[in-house]
Amino acid sequence: MGFLRTSTALGCAAALSLAAACGSEGQEASTLRGAVAKVPAADPRPYAAADSAFGLKLLKAWCGKEPAANVVLSPSSLASGLGMVQLGARGQTAAAMARALALPAGDPVPGLHARNQAFKAFGGKDVTFTTTDQVWSDRRFKPDQAYLDKVATAYDAGLKLLDITGDPEGARQTINDAVKKATGDQIADLLPSGTVGKDTGWVLTDAVYLKAKWATPFKKSSTKPVPFTTAAGQKIDTDMMIRAGMFGYARTKGWTAVDLPYAGGRLSMTALLPDSARDGCPGLDADTLQEVTGALKPADIELSLPKAKLKSKADMKPLLTDLGMGAAFSDQADLTGISPDADKIQFVRHAATLLVDEKGTEAAAATGTGIGVTSAPPEPGAKVVFDRPYLMLVRDTKTGEPLFLARVADPSKKS
Repeated sequence: MGFLRTSTALGCAAALSLAAACGSEGQEASTLRGAVAKVPAADPRPYAAADSAFGLKLLKAWCGKEPAANVVLSPSSLASGLGMVQLGARGQTAAAMARALALPAGDPVPGLHARNQAFKAFGGKDVTFTTTDQVWSDRRFKPDQAYLDKVATAYDAGLKLLDITGDPEGARQTINDAVKKATGDQIADLLPSGTVGKDTGWVLTDAVYLKAKWATPFKKSSTKPVPFTTAAGQKIDTDMMIRAGMFGYARTKGWTAVDLPYAGGRLSMTALLPDSARDGCPGLDADTLQEVTGALKPADIELSLPKAKLKSKADMKPLLTDLGMGAAFSDQADLTGISPDADKIQFVRHAATLLVDEKGTEAAAATGTGIGVTSAPPEPGAKVVFDRPYLMLVRDTKTGEPLFLARVADPSKKS
């Protein structure tokens, strides 16, 4: 493509991952940063709801293509990486991306700023949470100053200048190293060889890392093999964590939900078991999810939940195209708000990991108005056993922001 119109590559360590190229050493990057504007106070919850809607649609589409696979993604990270591009999109490209991302109407910058500020409250004594947004640019191209200001305000993101055109492999290694560091070494090769080329002008990354202890851990001595029916219909034994006590519990809209808080109480993981006639992949949208989580009430139960170690890596372009974002990948894409030199999105790759054990969760990835009627609480000591495909949602209990979303088809698989 040359120097005038170059493609944009998009990636996230925790949710999206980028592409890569040939073979040299990493580079030293210089940094540009826009001015953080003073924006009016905004409610981050509509953007959390948008991320939930987007993430659930993406999960459903992914499950449809790989119905027997474990899937883990970070809706918040994907939304950040794509959202940084959307801020520089124009015309029909901007509209298509906004629809696919389920963005609220109006200027998104104040709401995205509030969303980003909320992220800063997630960490604590036994909870490590980091998110790092970054725009990487070939140093030959001039970014739009207004765009730099927007991504600084909305995402606390800067721009790092690399020699992508002259040394795409060195640029790839530099980006991979930054993502690896930001995800606690969980995602070591976000950009595979060959995806960043001489016509790649920009790469946008969002890296998320979470390590959190349960508020009340499981005892390792209580973990034992328990039968599990996989999405493929296979009967297996899997290590099941078992604990009796008070949990957030709901049974409504065809789902049984159990909520496990992390230390500090701000974040939690909600495990969602579908009715036996369903496979845990289709049937859950953002409105239903909000009704289910809104119906959670304390209940005394005995929970059996599989240990799980999930890894996903995928090219997201086909899925995003199916969700209506194809305009951003076409030759008609308008991303000139990033730079007059910007062309279409070249690729979007995603890599994410999620570990759930007796201590808590380690994860990385370089909602509606009505409340449904819940059933009566279970009898004290009633058993809730996750013995078939189910969903896991790591979320902010205050805003509803979905940090990680997973579908567990076979917990015995480690990737």
